[in-house]
Amino acid sequence: MDAVRLRRVNRWLAQGLSGELADLYVDSRETSGPEAYRSSSRQDFLNRLTGDIRRPGFAMVIAETDQLVGCAFGFPVSSDGYWWLGFDGALPQSIEQLTASGGVFAITSILVQPHEQDQDVARRVQERLLSGHQASLGATLVDQNDHSTLASLRSWGWLSVGEVWRPAGPTMFRALVLPLGERTTARLEGLAHDAWTRWPG
Repeated sequence: MDAVRLRRVNRWLAQGLSGELADLYVDSRETSGPEAYRSSSRQDFLNRLTGDIRRPGFAMVIAETDQLVGCAFGFPVSSDGYWWLGFDGALPQSIEQLTASGGVFAITSILVQPHEQDQDVARRVQERLLSGHQASLGATLVDQNDHSTLASLRSWGWLSVGEVWRPAGPTMFRALVLPLGERTTARLEGLAHDAWTRWPG
């Protein structure tokens, strides 16, 4: 892969790139053929992207060579805790406090063109996206059957904090957080101890 450049884009540029981003979404799932282009999953992605772009504080980082090869995007979690809706059980108090103080940034998507360096690109766009915010904690939801993504996030320091059911569908998500900075890491010390012991993968 040629040298990959990372670039922040605002919501208007992100909107203009929506077609390319949807293509990247399809490619990143290694689907092919004309059916993939028209599939509901492509349209679902575009609908989610449009919804995210409208959220206050939306941010995106793209990775490019002579073409788009990756991106990560998300938004600050509102202090009302709506992001955690459907969390199974009690949300850990340290995460509740960080959410209430506006210190959590949710990454809603990381997409990368399949390639031998794709894990490195994915990690870099995620880091660049989070570094541009005053957040103390990164948060994301991953389909609990997506073992390769969960394994990658775990290797980058993300912690599993529980499960989330979303009313939009039957999927159960694994809720993950990434402490940013030493103080947050210390606050989440107890979570790290058994974060990955209760489930396979």
